[in-house]
Amino acid sequence: MKRAQWIVPDWQAPPNVRALITTRAGGVSTGPYASMNPAGHVGDDPLAVAQNRALLRAALPSEPFWLKQVHGDIVAEAGSGPVEADACITRAAGQVCAVLTADCLPVLFCTVDGSVVGAAHAGWRGLCAGVLERTVAAMGVPGNQVLAYFGPAIGPRAFEVGPEVREAFMALDDSAVAAFAPQANGKYLADLYLLARQRLARAGVTQVHGGGDCTYSDAERFFSYRRDGATGRMAALVWIEPV
Repeated sequence: MKRAQWIVPDWQAPPNVRALITTRAGGVSTGPYASMNPAGHVGDDPLAVAQNRALLRAALPSEPFWLKQVHGDIVAEAGSGPVEADACITRAAGQVCAVLTADCLPVLFCTVDGSVVGAAHAGWRGLCAGVLERTVAAMGVPGNQVLAYFGPAIGPRAFEVGPEVREAFMALDDSAVAAFAPQANGKYLADLYLLARQRLARAGVTQVHGGGDCTYSDAERFFSYRRDGATGRMAALVWIEPV
């Protein structure tokens, strides 16, 4: 994979913290999974997925810690074996935290001193359940010592939800009203990025970067489950560089 085919977060992380987010370019998958799909659970050819992961692995210090994501709030310690969770953290240099997304919001984390990193998969269910706050808590430092980076997700002009989603967030925080724009059909356009910023602010995290890419509207660069149904996934990865 050429470096230009992935996103390198610009988030003022310390020099020992590295991160990248794949796009749909640079792999070997075909059809709806073309071309850099590292997800093995979406119906793609397993051999193509293995080749894509090998291409990705060449840019990393170790095999990523792949999670079985379930839209929940469990945070795992990376390297602990196959696990059902939607976020992971690590303090170990060379261990790669990873999440897979195709409309949900990938959030990368690091501490300002570079001693802990993490990654979270945040769709609306995970956000509402508190996956971001739990990730910050698992990092073991005050929120003001944490930086966060938002990768590509479905944007606020494309993410239509029912009133039950708005009600779920409003039950937690009245300020969530600002993240929902009413539509003529009784539904709402939801701003995942704003909802995530609100949840992080409640955890004391205000150093938040990224958040400008819409997966749904940019079919050339990004997979989107809501747009295409059968589709691949992007990987968002973060690690502490080995000395």
